[in-house]
Amino acid sequence: MKRGIEIIEKPHLKSEIPQFRVGDEVRVFQRIQEGDKSRLQAFEGIVIRRRGIGTGATFAVLRADRSNSVEKNFALHSKLVEKVVVIKPAKTKLTKAKLYFLRHKASEVK
Repeated sequence: MKRGIEIIEKPHLKSEIPQFRVGDEVRVFQRIQEGDKSRLQAFEGIVIRRRGIGTGATFAVLRADRSNSVEKNFALHSKLVEKVVVIKPAKTKLTKAKLYFLRHKASEVK
């Protein structure tokens, strides 16, 4: 028997979500609305956090270069997130569920 919330959430869940995990390098295509036009914008980086279930599932992507770092949170089942493409999987099996230490590593690389 399903819980009531699962019945309500089911039509809003995306059916095709790629399997990615913390540590993977991904490219997220997000729909941007500008006036009456819309376009896709890509955001590429390392997944540092993934949490939640159902429509409340989110993940955070950290893009770091020499001068600055940008962290962006995405709702996994949002209509604004068109697709998530895994560019490079994590090299090894990670022992940490959240890679928050990468925030500080990115700022030290200057």
